[in-house]
Amino acid sequence: MNGANDLTQEQEDELEISEYKDTDEVILKTHTRINRNLSGEIIKIEQGYVELKLLTTSEMLADEVGLIHGGFIFSAADYAAMAAVNEKNVVLVASDVQFLSPVKVGDEVNFIAKVRHQEGRKRNIHVIGNVLDIKVFDGEFKTVVTERHVLRLTLLDEDEENSEN
Repeated sequence: MNGANDLTQEQEDELEISEYKDTDEVILKTHTRINRNLSGEIIKIEQGYVELKLLTTSEMLADEVGLIHGGFIFSAADYAAMAAVNEKNVVLVASDVQFLSPVKVGDEVNFIAKVRHQEGRKRNIHVIGNVLDIKVFDGEFKTVVTERHVLRLTLLDEDEENSEN
């Protein structure tokens, strides 16, 4: 059949890809149980891109003067990076970050995460964080997408031992 409505497999695949790209709604597939009060709230999510807002609270305080512990800033940046990748089994393997300015209680930190490089299962994500117009965080996150949850992966030695028995 060579009718006008007949499509090659390649054309059908292209249609499916374009339909996927045209979809406005992206649903979060990872880190769905994270505490958003401590790690931030996603404001915008697109394929390879996330905007996240962290409202700093007294629970995040490092001292009596009002300094927010950097771990909460890192957690929000990490969450933004993972959401930008948006694969169910994405895991952080490395990061190179800079805390550029202190954050105090009551500050709203706005993060933007963009996937910059993708090779096989590897992803590199650049994340910046700002309080108003002041850059307070800049980081590069390296991730890997695994076939199964990281806690359900078996180590090579375990596989070899099981195959010997």
